[in-house]
Amino acid sequence: MAVKEKYYLGAPPVPEPELDEFQRECVEIFQRAAAAFSLAPSVGQIYGLLFANEEPLSMDQIMARLGTSRGGTHQSLRWLRQIGAVERHVMPGQRKEFFAAVLNLRKLAGAFVAARINPHIESGHEHLERLRASLPSGNDDKAQFQHQRYDQMERWHRFLGDLLPFIQTLAGKF
Repeated sequence: MAVKEKYYLGAPPVPEPELDEFQRECVEIFQRAAAAFSLAPSVGQIYGLLFANEEPLSMDQIMARLGTSRGGTHQSLRWLRQIGAVERHVMPGQRKEFFAAVLNLRKLAGAFVAARINPHIESGHEHLERLRASLPSGNDDKAQFQHQRYDQMERWHRFLGDLLPFIQTLAGKF
């Protein structure tokens, strides 16, 4: 079987350098952090790579260095930009978008809470209302048990609602 040669308009692309040990460790640390928050591994990998690089990187450079797919890389970059963890850079003479990590923990924590946690807290009101409407009106053991569990969920919801501003304030200290 013959091997197909690749043809390029102009010079062939320069291969991306391999990650050094520091970059590999950053990618792994942020990948684990992403997993702790139930985020896609590529979200952590991309943030870790950008965190460990002095210069902004293009999406093609990110894909080549991490071995990630175009679709996964695009989705992860879009999400990271939405929460303010990554910012877009324009490089003179380049049509491509370049990306760099945002290092402001206050901004990151606030955006993460707004994007991932607040919607659940806000929708919790609706869910609790539906749950309350589903409670039985009787006074038997099952009804008492379900009322106790509802009360517990309502306390948890209030606690989380009170805790979030504290977490955002604490993150602002960094």
